[in-house]
Amino acid sequence: MHLFSIAVALLASVGSAVAQDASPDALKDLAPTGKLRAAINLGNGVLAQKDPASSEPKGITPDLARELAKRLGVPLEMVIFESAGKVFDGAKTGAWDVAFIAIEPVRAAEIEFTAPYVIIEGTYMVPMNSPLKTVTDVDRPGVRIAVGRGAAYDLYLTRTLKDATLVRAEGGGGSALIEAFVTQKLEAAAGVRQALEAYAKTHPEVMVMQDKFMEIRQAMGAPKGRTAGAKYLSAFVEDMKTSGFVADALKRSNQSATVAPPAK
Repeated sequence: MHLFSIAVALLASVGSAVAQDASPDALKDLAPTGKLRAAINLGNGVLAQKDPASSEPKGITPDLARELAKRLGVPLEMVIFESAGKVFDGAKTGAWDVAFIAIEPVRAAEIEFTAPYVIIEGTYMVPMNSPLKTVTDVDRPGVRIAVGRGAAYDLYLTRTLKDATLVRAEGGGGSALIEAFVTQKLEAAAGVRQALEAYAKTHPEVMVMQDKFMEIRQAMGAPKGRTAGAKYLSAFVEDMKTSGFVADALKRSNQSATVAPPAK
């Protein structure tokens, strides 16, 4: 039994070493300048937050970026964005080498995606006295919905809504769309459940719907065409999920989200 345990431990350590070993092509894709430039979106508080003491990014995406840079053996440069839409725009200008961004068909033209590492819900917030009670009530003429421009839920609702109207808020993530919802007296706000519920806790005049209109599949990605790097990222994401790293990072940052299942 003792020898068997030693053998298992040795195999595990070998597997870990292999998982961390990037091919020259993968390293060139992920750190072409000699450092890992990781896009961090501060507009989604589930994934990243600004540390009030140091002003440095913290949360699951900075933690994953640090771990990836460590495995690649290169310095890390976090490239800060205020919204997912601006992260996507950065793919077109070469502003980053790795991003943390939700999977969306429109984005697939510019980004090589991994499988998701966490899944969060997109839902609606409405005034407390609103006749809109479930997500199926929202898509009707005369209903105006605040969204963050270029966010995953903006792209999804653009494809799927038939009668409601989207009002796109510029700027950073959830706070901008909530401001548009409040100041323009819109009928609904669409966003990440956690951000909407955090606002509703201190604003009793609004309510967040219990059901959801979409699952937002947060993944890692590399610029289109960097296939060796994308393959390495895919293996990295699966390792981060199965090892418990993703769950632990969420817990450290006091965030709740569903760890995505293993890729099929």
